[in-house]
Amino acid sequence: MITRRTLIIWITAAAVLIAGGIVAGFAVNNKPVTAYKDQDGTRFTFKTEGDRFMRYEKDGSWKEMFVKGVNLGATVPGHFPGELPATEDDYLRWFKEIDDMGANVIRIYTVHQPVFYSALVKYNKDKGGDPLYFIQGIWSPEEELIERQDAYADDIEGQFKAEIKKAVAAVYGDAAVAPKQGAASGEYKANAGKYLMAWHVGTEWDPGMVKNTNEKHSDVPVYKGEYFSGTKDATPFENWLADLLDYTAQQEKQYGWEHPVTFTNWVTTDVLTHPGEPLFEEDMVSVDARHVQPTGWKGGYFAAYHAYPYYPDFFRTDSTLQTIKDKQGNFNTYKAYLRQLKAKFKDMPVMITEYGVPSSVGVSHFGTGGRDQGGHNEQKQGEIDASLTRDIYDEGYAGAILFMWQDEWFKKTWNTMPFEIPADRRAYWINVLTNEKMFGVLGMLPGKEKQILIDGSLSDWDALPQGEVKHWQGKVQGIRDMMMTHDEGYLYLGVRLDKNFDPKTTKLYIGADTITGGNQPSAAQLPGKKLVGGAPEALIEIGKDAESQVEIAADYDFHARLYGKEGYWMLPETKSGEDKPFHPWKLAISLQMNPPDTRFAHPFIDKTIGMLKRGTTDRSKPEFDSLTSWQYRGNEIEMRIPWMLLGFADPSSLQVIDYSPLKERRAFSTAKTDGIRLIPWLVEQGGSKVSWPGGAAETLNVQEIAPYTWAPWDTVHYSEQLKQSYYAMKKVYAELSGEK
Repeated sequence: MITRRTLIIWITAAAVLIAGGIVAGFAVNNKPVTAYKDQDGTRFTFKTEGDRFMRYEKDGSWKEMFVKGVNLGATVPGHFPGELPATEDDYLRWFKEIDDMGANVIRIYTVHQPVFYSALVKYNKDKGGDPLYFIQGIWSPEEELIERQDAYADDIEGQFKAEIKKAVAAVYGDAAVAPKQGAASGEYKANAGKYLMAWHVGTEWDPGMVKNTNEKHSDVPVYKGEYFSGTKDATPFENWLADLLDYTAQQEKQYGWEHPVTFTNWVTTDVLTHPGEPLFEEDMVSVDARHVQPTGWKGGYFAAYHAYPYYPDFFRTDSTLQTIKDKQGNFNTYKAYLRQLKAKFKDMPVMITEYGVPSSVGVSHFGTGGRDQGGHNEQKQGEIDASLTRDIYDEGYAGAILFMWQDEWFKKTWNTMPFEIPADRRAYWINVLTNEKMFGVLGMLPGKEKQILIDGSLSDWDALPQGEVKHWQGKVQGIRDMMMTHDEGYLYLGVRLDKNFDPKTTKLYIGADTITGGNQPSAAQLPGKKLVGGAPEALIEIGKDAESQVEIAADYDFHARLYGKEGYWMLPETKSGEDKPFHPWKLAISLQMNPPDTRFAHPFIDKTIGMLKRGTTDRSKPEFDSLTSWQYRGNEIEMRIPWMLLGFADPSSLQVIDYSPLKERRAFSTAKTDGIRLIPWLVEQGGSKVSWPGGAAETLNVQEIAPYTWAPWDTVHYSEQLKQSYYAMKKVYAELSGEK
């Protein structure tokens, strides 16, 4: 998260012995942040008071503030989180952009490499006044908690406390952490404690684990700590949390500071009941921040929730949330939820520390009022993110921390995860069908996105380095040339016709054959002609706006295979003779659920996402649309096709989903392709005239077409781009004064 700052950090020439005998880290030479000093010498910059979050001002007063922040990840494309590859230059650039956006805090989820803290100190020193603050997250032993289903299981608390101790020492520049795979390490010497806003302990809690912990340890006594304690109503899990918060406070107190403390929570374990939620697990147990209380911690305490407008499903299905309408007359169930939740915390600050929507082609959940998890261009993403921010502000919350600063290529989503194989290569390409990858307001664009503008003109292809563009070798009457290139996100195709393209009279088809199999196009798609020796797995159709799409061969359709009779059997079985050779490309949105497994029946829902949007990716044009897939101008057509729509499970290693039956646990297999055999042809709209590579012949041997291929890659090329959503957030942050 981010907050602004004043000149900082006192000069420490030698290690200072703090209460408890702990040696403080050395501070960089710069002036101290304005801080309140208690009678015992303890420093405070932030505290909580009632349901307000307070900052100590230069004039010596405490003033209420609204926390406006953004979550910051620890990685860049081509890397997984545990690799922590961000450099000082990355951090300094991001800090400046975040600051310019108007946020006042950065939230990080775990301990970053030492360079994060030293870069933040450097940034604030160079900036001068109004420093950029951060909230330090402390990662829980999440995998062990889920596996053991018991927070009190052997060594889990010990692991957690070791991580807390490491985080506190790292923040105060007082740690030497040995290398460990998947974790930050090194010499932490920069004291960033003066820029800390709060501690954010833990991760989203698995409801089954919480329930089992409470049942298994019902005899656990109420935790009574030095700084935090459980109340008489605290459950065993909440007492476990009280112990961890108390330990966090103990560790920080040794450095002479107190900051507000919270633990991570989410809607699934909130304090409300949701009669309209179909899944028992989503409303099974509560973790109540009111059942933990500070007993001597003057820095204060607040509740924190991750809350999105589309998950769980009750945002769509629970009529008790249908109480507030937006300007369009749609129910704003998110605002209604916020109001219900805040009413439970009258005397305690509450922040929404994760919220937002992604700018992706893919969608995985529907929300009310179009606030879906995906399917938005950058402009719409910004409009929704800004409206969610205002909802949070208007409902009296202490802060709103947007998810997310940067796009994260390594992320996964439930409805594309079965098709991204192998999983350990997700970070090497950007699957725009996976919405989780694209929550950022800072886009991480694949290598050629700034080199090739999808605007209907092929002139920019000439500027690509020699060898990066290949020309299709066949001949089709009416097609002068077809160029091909690719990057980490797309296959790019540029087609030059003999005459101007008119989608009212002509359709362009391009079949994409990757492995043995495929389907023969229908008589309407390829009239009077037949492919032999192979057939397309995917069929690109370019015509009128409502027609332009990528379809998938019926017997290859892995959506239908997973959710049809081969897999979950949630799709109706197609009767003999009714199935078409190519299906619309779809993603599942919600699975079929029925009692007694759920509270009430819930239908299977899917969405066609293979439609290709015509527009431009030229950001200088007012009609720019980040979801643009194709455009034409005169006799030129250009397009970019997401890899997964062509059947790719991992283009970086040339692996595609194969035709073999599903394996155990409904898992798919892959095959390595030698490339894509592209088969272009032209068909007159509503007629039977076709121009294709076979000329006058009625058949074409697909094997005669040379495949477009490429070398596998382990190094990715990408560029950063502030999205339109960045500027929408900048505008709403400016409108919110920062003081309520």
